[in-house]
Amino acid sequence: MAIIITDECINCGACEPECPNTAIYEGAEEWRFQDGTSLSGAFVLPNGKKAEAATVMEPVSDEYYYIVPDKCTECKGFHDEPQCAAVCPVDCCVPDEEHVESDEVLLSKQRFLHQ
Repeated sequence: MAIIITDECINCGACEPECPNTAIYEGAEEWRFQDGTSLSGAFVLPNGKKAEAATVMEPVSDEYYYIVPDKCTECKGFHDEPQCAAVCPVDCCVPDEEHVESDEVLLSKQRFLHQ
């Protein structure tokens, strides 16, 4: 499953530079699939969603840091544990029950993002 940042976030920013997929953004910041990945042009995500790498996407949260679920791999393929959760001083980086994915799916997504 992906990781989510709860509303307990204190906006310290410790998590953002730790993400190997550049899936973490400051509240109200727009994002793109191409940020921190090897994606370019039009593509289809492993989950079947169609997207364009350079398209500017709406922020997931306007108030605090957030994680883009389609870019989060829980650091699989990079680290033994999610780095955002490891560095969060208030433990607000937790499993996202709405985006449950197996280790196999997360590793597949990691390979897809960094072809």
